[in-house]
Amino acid sequence: MKPDRPARRRVLTGGLAALGTAGLAAPAVARSARLWRMATSWPKNSPGPGMTAERLAERITTMSGGALRVEVFGAGDLLPPLEVLDGVSGGTVEMGHSASFFWRGKMPAAVFFTAVPFGLTPGEHAAWITQGGGQELWDELYAPLGVKPLMGGNSGMQMGGWFTREITSLDDLQGLKFRIPGLGGEVYRRLGATAVVVPPGEIFAALQSGLIDGAEFLGPWSDAAFGFYKVAPYYYWPGFHEPNGTGECLINQAAFDALTPELQAIVTAACEAENAYALAEADWQNAARLKWLVAEKGVQLRAFPSDVMAGARQEAVAVLDDLAARDPMSAKILPSYRTALERARDWSRVGQGAFLAARDG
Repeated sequence: MKPDRPARRRVLTGGLAALGTAGLAAPAVARSARLWRMATSWPKNSPGPGMTAERLAERITTMSGGALRVEVFGAGDLLPPLEVLDGVSGGTVEMGHSASFFWRGKMPAAVFFTAVPFGLTPGEHAAWITQGGGQELWDELYAPLGVKPLMGGNSGMQMGGWFTREITSLDDLQGLKFRIPGLGGEVYRRLGATAVVVPPGEIFAALQSGLIDGAEFLGPWSDAAFGFYKVAPYYYWPGFHEPNGTGECLINQAAFDALTPELQAIVTAACEAENAYALAEADWQNAARLKWLVAEKGVQLRAFPSDVMAGARQEAVAVLDDLAARDPMSAKILPSYRTALERARDWSRVGQGAFLAARDG
């Protein structure tokens, strides 16, 4: 039955009134909006983490209806790429996007929250953070700096890296200068290589100039965008040093505490959404880009020799034990991480691992 004319008039009048109220309220919202600045460790809009940072900012801005606007600055625009944590901690910016293993010199235990050699995969890592007490340990580690850390993206499983010459045995690592951060760098050092930390935006130039003999960054999608294949034709797998690629959203704790509970929930939900989206994007894009690199660019895809893998696996255990022996927070985090790894290993062996082996025949 159609509504009578007075009823329709009331609906129309009410709708116009609501629109008018919304129009009047908009300037008030704009006046009270907060503006956060996000400094990143990535060249602006670079495939993978650079795009993740942009989407994360957009998610927060949109979900909050503009009440919290986030402006993104690429590496070096506001802060040097490896000083993002300091900038967030000191209040220079309210927010940052980076990777925790960059802070190894300041906080050795930070490496657990990006990647551990032969450690947790992306799904397993997320399970540890959200279900196994990892977030609480992460919060405790960063609390003295006044920083709230959250998972804010994931670049997925990594490749082993680019080399200017073939690696046919463990002997070929002796004296090799390899760009690699985190605990993976310590593993390489113990295998005879020299681990070098170079910001992402400077890797290509370092390879081209001969400053380094090889470099790892992320997966085929991001690596191809940086053009590493032009100066280092050998691309090795697996990425044993970095089986997970969690992007770290860093938030100044005082700035976060100043938000309303609703805005805090929006920031948290935006990070969760981007974490899932970025991992799916990385898996999709990496698969296509790997084929392109081999078929179109003549990249030489290689598996690491068995003696390199055996040596790396052995050293990875020793690296973690030594880290825990000299750093109290690492000693506290390591048992939790290893418990999560053992729990994941048992399930992955009969679950995903067994299925993938069966699917491939």
